[in-house]
Amino acid sequence: MNASTSENESQIDNARALVEGASKIVVLTGAGISTDSGLPDFRGPNGIWTKNPEAEKASTISNYVNEPSVRIANWALRAEGKLWANVAPNDGHRALLALQERGVLHTLVTQNVDELHQESGIDPSTVVEIHGTTRKAGCLSCDYLTTMEVILDRVRAGEEDPHCPQCSGIIKSATISFGQPLVSADLQRAQMAADEADLLMAIGSTLTVNPVASIVPRAVRNGAALVIVNAEPTPFDPVANAVIRGSISEVLARIVVARDST
Repeated sequence: MNASTSENESQIDNARALVEGASKIVVLTGAGISTDSGLPDFRGPNGIWTKNPEAEKASTISNYVNEPSVRIANWALRAEGKLWANVAPNDGHRALLALQERGVLHTLVTQNVDELHQESGIDPSTVVEIHGTTRKAGCLSCDYLTTMEVILDRVRAGEEDPHCPQCSGIIKSATISFGQPLVSADLQRAQMAADEADLLMAIGSTLTVNPVASIVPRAVRNGAALVIVNAEPTPFDPVANAVIRGSISEVLARIVVARDST
């Protein structure tokens, strides 16, 4: 066992002890927790935007609203359905479910838009989807909201740029794009959770996207312990009680040891 492996094992032991001793755990997840489910990240070597820079245009609200060609390309890509084929929760998602089953999962704040936490069995009322969800679509001009498949069926039937059936406004996935403000109620929930946490677990996130990353120092200032599980260093590694590298699904399964309910 080399020094780095030994240190990682020590950090896993530290993290497991912190989890065992906590009663109000707040979890912040990013794209890294979903990569073992087959979902690529956005800017990594095999990222969605790295391989298809044109796809990144659709993530900026001004491009999406002002350029019909961007919307048409985005809807065509979604209608192919390849990104979500055979995608399911992995052991990392299921490890967090074990926290819920113990009664210690306070709030799960996710930067992801894939709803895999809910699919794993996490109570939707516990989840704060800070960047929205790609499983739903809504109108930018009115309150119309529906499942994504309803809109994709229209695209597959020949509508290249589907508009709202209520007001003819532009339809977009129910995600927060660059240039769009976060939902203030969601951010407030995340901040309040950080204030109440006795342990914050930051998982699969670079912790560089604000304002959501700001809940990390906020939790620490309010006395919470901090565990970071991520493939790469983050700005908050120096203040963490445990920092762990490696496969997130494997690491979480070791940190959160399921208990026998009997």
